[in-house]
Amino acid sequence: MFVDKIVVKLKAGDGGSGHVSFFRDNKNDRGGPDGGDGGRGGDIVFKATHDQNNLVNFYYERKYFAEDGEKGGKNNRSGKGGEDLIIKVPLGTIIRDAKTNNIIADMFYDGEEKRVLKGGMGGKGNAFFKTSRKQTPNFCQTGEKTIAYDVCLELKTIADIGLIGFPNVGKSTLLSVISKARPKIADYHFTTLSPNLGVVQYSGTNFVVADIPGLIEGASDGAGLGIEFLRHIERTRLLVHVIDISGIEERNPIEDYKKINEELKKYSQVLSKKQQIIALSKCDMLSEDDLKNKSHAINNKVFKDAVRISSATRMGIDQLLQRIVEALSKIEKAKPIELDNFTIDIKDKTSLKIERGASGEFICTGGLVNNLIRGVVLDDTESFLYFQRRIISSGIDAALKEKGVKEGDTVVIGDLEFDYIE
Repeated sequence: MFVDKIVVKLKAGDGGSGHVSFFRDNKNDRGGPDGGDGGRGGDIVFKATHDQNNLVNFYYERKYFAEDGEKGGKNNRSGKGGEDLIIKVPLGTIIRDAKTNNIIADMFYDGEEKRVLKGGMGGKGNAFFKTSRKQTPNFCQTGEKTIAYDVCLELKTIADIGLIGFPNVGKSTLLSVISKARPKIADYHFTTLSPNLGVVQYSGTNFVVADIPGLIEGASDGAGLGIEFLRHIERTRLLVHVIDISGIEERNPIEDYKKINEELKKYSQVLSKKQQIIALSKCDMLSEDDLKNKSHAINNKVFKDAVRISSATRMGIDQLLQRIVEALSKIEKAKPIELDNFTIDIKDKTSLKIERGASGEFICTGGLVNNLIRGVVLDDTESFLYFQRRIISSGIDAALKEKGVKEGDTVVIGDLEFDYIE
């Protein structure tokens, strides 16, 4: 199975909660608070690798959650941080936000890493809340919760050369001859159902060749294999257009050339303007006279510089490779996509929204509220006093007054509901 586009769900680890405890031993039964902080949650990290060539692993597993941080312990022991989750993807994988389609990363270079989501912060233990006036805080802070996101993984093959042409014109056979790649080869249409890559070494130059599944007329509109694989030649520097000249399938070489280029143009103007080297294949199946007659029949300016080849006899193979090396020396190497500084991992700790509920209550929501209520225990006097001070210092109290809150009104902050008192 070949998979080159799929949506997966990601979630960084939650932060571990702080701990509430007090130091006790045989000599001291009134020790101070010694509850430790919770550990940080694990991050989600993508890593590009040349060891994979498609996204099939994500077809079977589509949820990737990093490890949560552990809770804090007594004796001021901090909880263990969650392990980062390293997700390996093939070179050329583009990571997009599934909601906005914005690009988060282009995993272009081998070994490149991208930290997509950061784990939640660990909560503070009760030792953190000790002050000269508050000697025995009996509360702690919960760990920061993280949000799950959907991202789209899209593979765009990274290769120097793209072999294009109709099905069964000899692209896979050509790839097997010029490289160590061993694609499946058979005498029927669409024998290649996924891009095959091969590394070619010639005249002191190394380059990567991608055999793209055969196009047909209407591919850009979804016919045949459709546009599913056209994305794999977007990064190539040069196209080798393989055209069957043998006539065994009663094809017209000129019409084939025009139709394929029309599909490229419909898909992308940039793609249609890529330099092409035309390779007339299966020349071994023609007699010398037939080859001359056919060559003369298609001897227009488009085919004037075409290379006549036979993968079976290696006729013209060296000439084709030399042409490729010369062309590549004049074409700039492909580069990763230039990205805006976009991230889906936005930790909101400042937003505040106040609305009136159906019964007239004041409902406070937003990142500021979520961060505030992490350290609140309503049945603990010191915790609630701390909460009241934070409402004032954070500006929530002033915002409530601007909305017209009065003494005795009901205020809802997160899961907490209480009567407002001046």
